[in-house]
Amino acid sequence: MTDELVAANQEYARAFTDPGMDARPVRKVAVVACMDARLDLHAALGLELGDCHTIRNAGGVVTDDIIRSLTISQRALGTRSVVLIHHTGCGLLNLTEDFRHELELEVGQRPSWAVEAFKDLDQDVRQSIERVRTSPFLPHRDDVRGFVFDVTTGLLREIAPA
Repeated sequence: MTDELVAANQEYARAFTDPGMDARPVRKVAVVACMDARLDLHAALGLELGDCHTIRNAGGVVTDDIIRSLTISQRALGTRSVVLIHHTGCGLLNLTEDFRHELELEVGQRPSWAVEAFKDLDQDVRQSIERVRTSPFLPHRDDVRGFVFDVTTGLLREIAPA
């Protein structure tokens, strides 16, 4: 598979021209979302290359590493808004923290990270909003909004903070 991706890159590079963009997002927004392959965030949000920072992980959960990326995004690269996106049918809805214990039994070492599984999408979005809004590392915490993306309709549903 990696060879196919490298070959696709060779084809891409043949027609590539440097867009001359800065690393600073034009729209000054960072989008935090799940890594799920069904989410085409640029298309779903009407974004173009260079418009935003896109930060993804399993579940779109705001973890210490997400705060790290958002801190760099805001303090070094000028973003001011944060959009959080979870989605229907997320794989983390079916996991528990037992996943870590199962890994420990299988490989002989428990991961240092938490699974951050959840049963309630809306509540986890609220928790993520709260984690961003209370981080002392982020200077811009007033424009933080959270959504659930419906993978069957393509629509976003906004979640009110707690």
